[in-house]
Amino acid sequence: MTIKVALAGAGAFGIKHLDGIKNIPDVEVVSLISRDLAKTQEVADKYGIRHVTTDLADSLAIKEVDAVILCTPTQMHAAQSKACLEAGKHVQVEIPLCDILAEGEEVVALQKQTGLVAMCGHTRRFNPSHQFVHQKIQAGEFNIQQMDVQTYFFRRTNMNALGQPRSWTDHLLWHHAAHTVDLFAYQCGSPIVKANAIQGPIHPNLGIAMDMSIQLKAANGAICTLSLSFNNDGPLGTFFRYIGDTATYIARYDDLFNGKDEKIDVSKVDVSMNGIELQDREFFAAIKEGREPNASVAQVLPCYQVLNDLEQQLNA
Repeated sequence: MTIKVALAGAGAFGIKHLDGIKNIPDVEVVSLISRDLAKTQEVADKYGIRHVTTDLADSLAIKEVDAVILCTPTQMHAAQSKACLEAGKHVQVEIPLCDILAEGEEVVALQKQTGLVAMCGHTRRFNPSHQFVHQKIQAGEFNIQQMDVQTYFFRRTNMNALGQPRSWTDHLLWHHAAHTVDLFAYQCGSPIVKANAIQGPIHPNLGIAMDMSIQLKAANGAICTLSLSFNNDGPLGTFFRYIGDTATYIARYDDLFNGKDEKIDVSKVDVSMNGIELQDREFFAAIKEGREPNASVAQVLPCYQVLNDLEQQLNA
């Protein structure tokens, strides 16, 4: 059977998904949804997508659509995820699941009620570099003592990953910290029991903190230090250092190095080096196999509970 997909959000991330899906057999994108009809049509023409609309409801009304991938602004994620489930469609929503905890909890409750596949795009679980470390941990060959993570951007105006103006405001806590908070608990195989956060000044125009520091502790004793900035005029992206009992690993994008900065070959860890494609493969496999996916909304909800606690700390 071919899984028919509607994709919402034809921006930088939507295009990453379209490129990944091209490599996955028995999956076809049949509908593309985005705000600007002309731009959406342009992307649809490039990828051979028949149906184009500016309204998600139009795509949810298409009987042949089995599943939806949401690459829309953060503030819409939870409500759109619920709309997909209510329409009987499987859904994968890009990170973050929500920026208000109660809304994320509603998505998880609705998934349980419908039994449909609902997954959140926690890509770090799928990147081969982090999978390599995960496999070492599962084999009992490596245990995390500390993770040291830097998430650095230079974004003093509202830009997306392609450097184009963005229609919504990004968030260090609910979006960028979500990757690491989830990854830390996932890699440790242990829930986060303690979390602290401090933030720098609020930006006068964007209304968000541009710098943030987060400390985490897992039940098994492992700790994590996360530094985030939109003020960093230097190498961009997220850099992970795993300090463990038997080794040190440094992950930079899809590359992995040991503590001596010697490169580790992770090209055979999975069928692709593209984390977004691997994430999509897991989503479609879970649909076909009728099972819970890795990074299901239920599995990632504890991450958002931690983010909610941190937000309350920061607002206190």
